[in-house]
Amino acid sequence: MICILLITLYPFLNSLAISLNHADDTARGGINLIPRDFTIRNYQRIFENPLIYNAYFITVARTLVGTVTGLFFTSLLAYGLAHSELVGRKFYIYICLIPMYFGGGLIPYYFLVRGLGLTNNFLVYIIPMMVNLWNMIIMRTYFMGIPTALEESARIDGARYWTVFWWIYFPVSTPVVAAIALFFGVAQWNSWFDAYIFMTEQTLKPMQSILISIVNEARFAERIAEAAGGAAVDMGNIGKGREVNVRSITMATMIVTILPIVMVYPFLQKYFIKGIMVGSLKG
Repeated sequence: MICILLITLYPFLNSLAISLNHADDTARGGINLIPRDFTIRNYQRIFENPLIYNAYFITVARTLVGTVTGLFFTSLLAYGLAHSELVGRKFYIYICLIPMYFGGGLIPYYFLVRGLGLTNNFLVYIIPMMVNLWNMIIMRTYFMGIPTALEESARIDGARYWTVFWWIYFPVSTPVVAAIALFFGVAQWNSWFDAYIFMTEQTLKPMQSILISIVNEARFAERIAEAAGGAAVDMGNIGKGREVNVRSITMATMIVTILPIVMVYPFLQKYFIKGIMVGSLKG
């Protein structure tokens, strides 16, 4: 286990060391776990981009809103399909399974989104991800494992389906709810392709898209430096910084991207493991 831990942890520590190392020194290579020439200039280079703060806000907003809405609508669908007495239940399940194996293609999807008026619209991050069918199957399997006596007793006392779902099923499903919330949160946080296709407004682009542009700027600056015969170059307004090294910038952007998820994951880990195991085995 110690060997596996070291093998898994080394790439992250190496990336952190490179991100905290001076650009000129990084070009020499040979950095392992400790930066030779410590500097925070690579991170300053990232946050000097005026769009990064707005991009952070967009990313946090889409993650919070997308996680809540995705969890809500996915769990509602799972709750309905978990009832064997639902009329047309098999038909609905088949309808849900078909998109998991067959897609309409990128071009029809683009025209659909454009026809709905979601291009250059924040809702394009939310509406298409409201329901995830794989997550729905996990939640449905978990709901089917909950004793039906709980719902039957509540229904006898006059509770409606909404009351049963919100006050009985949801509270007793904390493990799978936390696991699915983590799935939605990570998917929203890491998503960049939808912004690449549907967004042209810079103020609506998430952090991932802005970080990609920063890495591309650093790569462009490094190519000019190599053509000039130097390892670093003062790019002024183009590079938004001095002494650019694409490897250092890339590692710094990676650390900036994964750090929030790494900070949140330990608090959800126990629910994540339990929820996935129970949701995949019950039923």
